[in-house]
Amino acid sequence: MSESIRQNVLSPIVSANEQQKTYWSRLYGSAKSLAVINLASQIEAPVILITKDVITAVNLISELENFSGNSKIVPIKYFPDWEILPYDNFSPYQDIVSERLQTLHEVANLSRGILVVTISTIMHYLLPKDHLLSNSFSLDLGQKIDIDAFKNELSQQGYNFVMQVTEHGEVSIRGSLIDIYPMGKNKPFRIDLFDNEIDSIRFFDVETQRSGEKTNSLRILPAREISLTDKHIALFRENWRTHFSGNPNQCQIYRDVSQVIAPPGIEYYLSLFYKETSTLFDYIDDDSILVFDEEINATAELFWDDIATRYKQKCTDKERPILSPESIFLSIENFNMLSDRYSQIHITNIKINSEKNVGQYNSSIPISTPIDARAKDPLKLVNQFLDKFKGRVLIAAETKGRLETILELFKGKMNLSKVNGWNNFLDSKINFAITVMPIENGLIIRNPNIAIITEAQLFGERAMQRRLRKRQKVDADTVIRNLTELREGSPVVHEQHGVGRYHGLIAIQIGGILGEFIHLEYADKAKLYVPVSALDLISRYTGIDPDNAPLHSLGSGHWQKVKRKAVEKAYDIAAELLELHSRRAAKKRQPYTFDQDEYFSFIQNFPFEETAGQQEAINSMIDDLISSNPMDRLICGDAGFGKTEVAMRAAFIAVQNGKQVALLVPTTLLAQQHHQNFIDRFADWPIKIDLLSRFRTKKEQDIVLSDMNSGKTDIVIGTHKLLQDGIVFKNLGLIIIDEEHRYGVRQKEKFKSLRAEIDILTLTATPIPRTLNMALSDLRELSIISTPPSRRLAVKTFVSENNDSLIKEAIIREIKRGGQVFYLHNNVKTIKETVRRLNKIIPSARVEFAHGKMPEKQLESVMLDFYHRRFNVLVCTTIIETGIDIPTANTIIIERADKFGLAQLYQLRGRVGRSHHRAYAYLMVPEQKNMTADAIKRLKAIEALEELGVGFTLATHDLEIRGAGEILGEGQSGHIQEIGFTLYMQLLDRVVRAMRENKQLDLEQAFNNSTEIDLHIPALIPEDFLPDVHLRLILYKRIANIKDEPQLIDMKEEMIDRFGRLPEPVNNLFDIAKLKQKAYSLGIRKIDMGTEGGRIYFKENSNVDSKRIIDLIQSNPEHYKLDGQNKLKINKEFIDKFSRINFLEHFFDEITLRVAA
Repeated sequence: MSESIRQNVLSPIVSANEQQKTYWSRLYGSAKSLAVINLASQIEAPVILITKDVITAVNLISELENFSGNSKIVPIKYFPDWEILPYDNFSPYQDIVSERLQTLHEVANLSRGILVVTISTIMHYLLPKDHLLSNSFSLDLGQKIDIDAFKNELSQQGYNFVMQVTEHGEVSIRGSLIDIYPMGKNKPFRIDLFDNEIDSIRFFDVETQRSGEKTNSLRILPAREISLTDKHIALFRENWRTHFSGNPNQCQIYRDVSQVIAPPGIEYYLSLFYKETSTLFDYIDDDSILVFDEEINATAELFWDDIATRYKQKCTDKERPILSPESIFLSIENFNMLSDRYSQIHITNIKINSEKNVGQYNSSIPISTPIDARAKDPLKLVNQFLDKFKGRVLIAAETKGRLETILELFKGKMNLSKVNGWNNFLDSKINFAITVMPIENGLIIRNPNIAIITEAQLFGERAMQRRLRKRQKVDADTVIRNLTELREGSPVVHEQHGVGRYHGLIAIQIGGILGEFIHLEYADKAKLYVPVSALDLISRYTGIDPDNAPLHSLGSGHWQKVKRKAVEKAYDIAAELLELHSRRAAKKRQPYTFDQDEYFSFIQNFPFEETAGQQEAINSMIDDLISSNPMDRLICGDAGFGKTEVAMRAAFIAVQNGKQVALLVPTTLLAQQHHQNFIDRFADWPIKIDLLSRFRTKKEQDIVLSDMNSGKTDIVIGTHKLLQDGIVFKNLGLIIIDEEHRYGVRQKEKFKSLRAEIDILTLTATPIPRTLNMALSDLRELSIISTPPSRRLAVKTFVSENNDSLIKEAIIREIKRGGQVFYLHNNVKTIKETVRRLNKIIPSARVEFAHGKMPEKQLESVMLDFYHRRFNVLVCTTIIETGIDIPTANTIIIERADKFGLAQLYQLRGRVGRSHHRAYAYLMVPEQKNMTADAIKRLKAIEALEELGVGFTLATHDLEIRGAGEILGEGQSGHIQEIGFTLYMQLLDRVVRAMRENKQLDLEQAFNNSTEIDLHIPALIPEDFLPDVHLRLILYKRIANIKDEPQLIDMKEEMIDRFGRLPEPVNNLFDIAKLKQKAYSLGIRKIDMGTEGGRIYFKENSNVDSKRIIDLIQSNPEHYKLDGQNKLKINKEFIDKFSRINFLEHFFDEITLRVAA
């Protein structure tokens, strides 16, 4: 078909005949979504878009929402899948049930819009439409309710009565207050009764439990898809006896339902509760148009094969008999029969023989136009596309912040206009525009000629942080101190009395006044009652296993001795640290120059977006190198690819400054691994990397030694032999020490002697606790790259003996819902064998492996492929403990879980789980007789603690103790055990502060000398823009602490994303921060600049070209004049802030010292 008669995506043709099949072809990229949204806009009937799987559905919804101009005119709904396997023994997540019921209720009244649903979801029978509509009711202001009848109704609707409402389907009644989290609502509600009349209805926050905005009415939907009213339970019992033979009371499910309990997996008995069930076709409008995406028939057949297999596996269980597939699912024949009543559109890119009813569309396959920052012309491919493509082009940015960054990229090279969304662009005449439109697939259509270029096309392999799970930071101290988390018998420390055991809260009347106290018990059953007002003296004891925590005697004097000893030790440690700090601060060296262009070219080869902790470590390391003090930074973070990347960037900057780099590793094998990693990473650069190892021949070693001496070798990797006296470097500038704690005492002494002279970057996998970091942050530079604990999410945890059928079920369940699986096999030698075994038991799974011994490029490639869902099962070692987050990986299977510590199991389990997907962790273990008692105890603990809250914090403390030992020296461990880790850290913090005030004050003052800039313009975060005082303070602090421009850009992006378009005063704040960075590096102390000029104050030892300043004064005496020794007066008129900023930027460039070529 010629292009001229191809159909237009912007106005798709709808068949006039009802019950007719039409075929749409040649819909590439996001053209499919565009055609569907335009179809829905043209017609006064609902469009039901049926997809093959969840991933496709989610991507299509994102595109539809971005192409839709008005969600009120064309509402877009999604009917989610249960996300469990046929005949599963557990129920869907409450949030999913909530969304399903809400969508069904809305679809029943939907006369126009789009409903997206997967083929497997539409093939389930549903609760009757009449039942859903008749069992939902409204609550309105002023309405009178009978509280007992209301309670009874909610109970029969499936609502769960609790003390505190936290999730859908829960209700709490306290006097005249009713808290309820109705199905289908995003927030819970608080209903306040005056007598029996509704006085107010307000939203409230689950976390703070504080109420907020008011509303006038509220709709309550049933809490489940099954009904536990007396009538429906009777019907269930009757139908059960009809369907299944034998004594029903021997079946747990039957007994539970009879007692008004909804057992897990009850959804697969739905048809027993009702006289007849409905299908989705009963809920939708008769005029609806069904749009079938590609591969629907094949997926439906696979789904039925899967149902048949599962039925065969489970149908012999007499205690849990199951219904036949036809009672639960629509057969393919029935589905076809029901769907044939509607007009149908089938999307296909396969050639169809019949020309009849086939519409070929005017779209083409979008092409990749990556920006290559290393090339002379980074935008070359974009330019080529724009030259060839005769039409209008829209760039789709992921977020508002990214939009600003892309605009900066194109600034001065191409004229790029901002537009507000797709429809705004479509209605305009702009040729080249940009908008916020987070979609994956690009678009090219003809007549009109329009292209959309997405960030995926521009930046290719960068793993976008947008898809990373947003993790809430949990303050460990507040979690630990939260009394509700304490259990009876938990050890706690009272600062004045020592370690006792917690025995709950108790109310005591003293002098006729009732007070509440914490009941603590000490040795010999001695009791201590602490008023709640003195809670600051109490902290949870952490240090060793709670069972072995000390129990002190009240009033014996032992606690005072323990405290005195601990304080003495803390003083020793603080003095040693302070002395090291002052020795280093006294030493100076030439600061490194930082070539931003070369550096950014180098980091282009790192295909991930840096994690927040990693970026912080990198920025700190760069700050160290460009300062005049030798660097001594410790980078802490678990094994993964975070720390090595920081080391590589440090090595790159050192080599660019003409220095040699030595990387010391504890073992020869590790040296080889690092050597290969460095060669891969530096492949595009003329940098010579050598390995000094006993695996090398004597001749090869001699050549390396000679090259090190002559300066030919830039980076050398080896064991501690590198530091032997006979080895000579020409110009050693940086030593990177990997896993310092694995070296002997003699080597550590050698490192200490080097510390004051040469830059040292130490990498360690030992986590360092936050409290320790607080105490020591100014004494030894620490950077922590840690994976923060994920938000509190219930991860369903199973401990099971090795069982292939359970593994198969777990993997298939995850794949079916569009997810991915981590399979932890912590043995590199047999990892490939495990991949083969999994391929054999689940042929449909796409399995790959990853481990820490792989070349970095290969590891990155595997991780990227997994991130982009190119395969769905990753067999890996514990390398996954850190690294980029894979939000769609929600099942983890851990082989030989008995071999891991509790903390590590928590950390591994924390790799899965996000709000609306139930996450699963399977801990596979050998027979019980082959496990130690400790291992059994650990596994029981993790299975019980499904919440990832305080459990995570406490479990990591055993690692933190080791971390403290690494830094403070092993002699500390006894004192930590005696008084508890938390108290010891507070103690050390206090001692360090006290000593620093006496000894180090001048040094501290000397360190804090930033540049002051006053441009006589408002530079602040206005209260009406951000009312929260605390948040404003944090943002001011963060902006002030930023040391380089890329960080400043990131910060600005973040603020735009979080709070919207920045007002002028906030932009001024960023402009001044940028000027400060440059002014500080030049040694400028203060700038005061107004409309008629101003003054620039220089420090004594400024880093400026004084000859150039004299030239400026001599050539422009009317504009420049010296005013005292270190002050320059500017006489110039500046009409606005831009003229002041431009003048200063130009002036800074003028006076910067140029390095002679």
